[in-house]
Amino acid sequence: MNNAVVFLVDDEEELRLSTRQALELHGLEVRTFASAEDVLPHVGFGFGGVVISDIRMPGMDGMTLLHRIRELDHEIPVILVTGHGEVQLAVKAMREGAYDFIEKPFTAQAVAGIIRHALDRRSLVLENRRLKAVAGKRDDLETRMPGRTAVMVDLRYRMRAIGATEADTLIIGETGAGKEVVARGLHDISARAKGPFIAINCASLPETLIESELFGHEAGAFPGALRARYGKFEHGRGGTILLDEIGSMPVDLQAKFLRVLQERTITRLGSNESVPLDVRFIATSKVDLVAEVAAGRFRADLFYRLNVVTIRVPSLAQRRADIPLLFLHLVREACARYGRDDIKVAPDVISEIGERDWPGNVRELRNAADRLALGLDTGLDSTASLTETSPRLADKVAAYEKQLIANAITAHGGALKPVYEQLGISRKTLYEKMQKHGLDKTLALDLGE
Repeated sequence: MNNAVVFLVDDEEELRLSTRQALELHGLEVRTFASAEDVLPHVGFGFGGVVISDIRMPGMDGMTLLHRIRELDHEIPVILVTGHGEVQLAVKAMREGAYDFIEKPFTAQAVAGIIRHALDRRSLVLENRRLKAVAGKRDDLETRMPGRTAVMVDLRYRMRAIGATEADTLIIGETGAGKEVVARGLHDISARAKGPFIAINCASLPETLIESELFGHEAGAFPGALRARYGKFEHGRGGTILLDEIGSMPVDLQAKFLRVLQERTITRLGSNESVPLDVRFIATSKVDLVAEVAAGRFRADLFYRLNVVTIRVPSLAQRRADIPLLFLHLVREACARYGRDDIKVAPDVISEIGERDWPGNVRELRNAADRLALGLDTGLDSTASLTETSPRLADKVAAYEKQLIANAITAHGGALKPVYEQLGISRKTLYEKMQKHGLDKTLALDLGE
């Protein structure tokens, strides 16, 4: 992991270089970035440093960067630099999770003091996580992907086994199921965690520029190419490249990408020289690539090359018992991200959350958690759906009973007395039904542990 490093983000080159030199004189290791977009691939759950960013920048500004970093890990210290007189903006930044703010002009000595405190805090956070993992408590993967169902336990087991390898990996899952979260997790627990994590959405790349975007080009390679440019593949050297929705990659480009996978070299447009490529590739797909191969839209040789190691991310429908626990986790994350006090979610809300369908998976559930944290209409009310796939009434009743009991256990934090009182049954009956449905009070595992 990156250790005790300061990532300095500013679009003004002179200020960037002068600040770096001043901080290095105070014994700090500093890396500079000209834009917020450039720094994001280098920040992850295991990042051991601090980010300092100017608020007002072209493209992604400092506030947006703050929100993006907090989505990756809300405990990464972000220090924002404000202009003179921008007190309201600074206060807003602190409310939304910034570690601190610095007003221009500033002295290197004052900034170095703030940075050291932030680095100490980050070091304690990471050490605390490590000790919990050693003690058999929730580790980084379980914190990011909570769940006690068998499919989630198996997913984390596979990730730990695969993450430490250099194997290229294919991740399959429905839209919103968390495929990119899995990819980032694999990167962060690998030996490449110090390197960049470059996410490329194959569906959004402009078809006319896709080769230049991925492979780079030399000056004069095509009209408008005034100087040489690295492609995204080269930017990922030493790290991991995520090819999101690889099924959307044009067929003619698939052949070139297959060659990259096999030879681990690239050739920029307008050049004949091969450039070595030290990266790990992870690809995701929401569609059945076997069907795409059969339809002639995806190369069979590329599919078999990627399909050596495959991870399937379960939908929420495949882990319904996890939904209440996951929702509480997402609400807590949202409160931290928006600078709100923790919210005690009412038991009836948790019950409704667990009973309804979530076709948008974790993404849709996260949106509901965000709205709740912000005090907005969650849209739950009468929209809950109890649709079951089984046609037998007895199966429906049994599944409904199991879900009600599981939701009640989660809502009451594992205390069983209020559960059987709420359900209007005896203690003995509750124990019998828990045994019948394979439930136990660890469904209510404290998220703060």
